[in-house]
Amino acid sequence: MKDTGKILIIIGIIAIALGLLLWVSGDKFKWLGRLPGDIRIQRDNFRFYAPITTMLLLSLVISLLLFIIGKFFK
Repeated sequence: MKDTGKILIIIGIIAIALGLLLWVSGDKFKWLGRLPGDIRIQRDNFRFYAPITTMLLLSLVISLLLFIIGKFFK
């Protein structure tokens, strides 16, 4: 259970750091969500947005970070 607490604290710190980075950087990450493969359909009374490529990229980055963090705690 102590390891779970450490992992949650580290994830929280990473989330805060990423939030601050996005806040400070402003429009530099404007491309995020507009990658090729992200589906965006807009009609008169209808909007559909599925950021498939963005989700895959973020999943890859988060998995890599968690893998690296896991290596430090073993």
